[in-house]
Amino acid sequence: MIDMDPLLVTAIMFGSMLFLMIIGTPLAWALLIVGTGSAINLWGWDSLDMVVISTFGVMNTFILVALPMFIFMGLVLQRSGITDDLFGMVYKVMGGVKGGLGAGTILICAVIAAMAGVTAAATVSLGLIALPAMLKRGYDKRLVTGAIMAGGALGFLIPPSITMILYAFLTRESIGKLFAAGVMPGLMLAAIYIIYILVVCRVKPSLGPAIAEEERVDWRGKIASLRSLILPGIIITTVLVFTMKGVTSPTEASVIGAVGAVLSAAVNRTLSLQVLRGALQETARIMGMLMWIMIGAVIFSKIYIGLGAGQIIAESIIDGDLSPNLVLLMIILTYFLLGMFLDDSAILFITVPLFVPIINELGYDPVWFGIVFILAMQTAYLTPPFGYNLFYMRSVAPPEIRTVDIYHSVTPFILLQMVGLALVVFFPQIALWLPQVLFN
Repeated sequence: MIDMDPLLVTAIMFGSMLFLMIIGTPLAWALLIVGTGSAINLWGWDSLDMVVISTFGVMNTFILVALPMFIFMGLVLQRSGITDDLFGMVYKVMGGVKGGLGAGTILICAVIAAMAGVTAAATVSLGLIALPAMLKRGYDKRLVTGAIMAGGALGFLIPPSITMILYAFLTRESIGKLFAAGVMPGLMLAAIYIIYILVVCRVKPSLGPAIAEEERVDWRGKIASLRSLILPGIIITTVLVFTMKGVTSPTEASVIGAVGAVLSAAVNRTLSLQVLRGALQETARIMGMLMWIMIGAVIFSKIYIGLGAGQIIAESIIDGDLSPNLVLLMIILTYFLLGMFLDDSAILFITVPLFVPIINELGYDPVWFGIVFILAMQTAYLTPPFGYNLFYMRSVAPPEIRTVDIYHSVTPFILLQMVGLALVVFFPQIALWLPQVLFN
């Protein structure tokens, strides 16, 4: 099998993995079965030594300690009522504007993304809180569901992002640079979504009517409602500044953020044993899932590269007559396709060892490529029929919102997402300007 055509090796390994997933095998186990089975088939039972070493290599990495801390930070803030407070603020400040609640929902998603670092947090929490409130006030169900799912996907891009930490771990790039590179594209994409919502609601007010006159508050009430931003704003800013400026390591900054989240909940008098227990249990569940996926993906990737298939494909691309832009387009399309079936962390561990050397050889910046990858993942998570955010929304949407409504609702936001991706591809300084300013 070592002498097999690299394309055939690719087809066998990826085809076997997809087959196992189709019949209901969890992603982590599908990766482990294909990777370990291929190793035993090729090199015998002695190859299990490499499997064990790879497993401990993943689990014994200091930088990954930041993952549970950032997840715990976001969960404490979320479970202590911050989402309700933020939506209450948006209701008071922006409710009087046509489409204001929808635009404000994007802002809340950006804040929750900065707190939690994962897409599910904003999609699920706002699906439970903001979705019923906006439907009750006459908002179009497709506009609302699309906005929440698109805003939730910002969890990939707005730092501190779990995906960025994993990318930095695999490529040995600076986490601070990646965090800085995600700020401007994240804000740009949020602004694109907000402008779209406000414009379509201005053109067709029935899509997002303003709240009734008697429900509005004066400017004093609006300013007072902004207090709900103070504590999470301080925590997020502290974590990002400390990481980007090198005051602390990302792991140390994550601990500061976790402690700050607990203190914030205590100050707001929403801290309880139930909140802490729930946050710890959910953190353990998420990390358990992530670690198994990472272990399976690392083993799969090492076997695939060990076969020589990855190197042969990379050399064929580099030595071919393809232009760098065409190669980049092919990589992005590959990510679109994989993102509709696989978890982003699995895609990272499988493809980064193959694609990043190609990107470096073609002269692209690996930090910029990390942002391009994340934007591609955001788009894939929104794309029917298998986009992850679609299933997150289906799990919390009321019965009157059908699956077909959820599919239709993301269409304009996918197009906007592609516009954002194209802007970052054609104008790399959107992502690279802030890292260059902060890191000279």
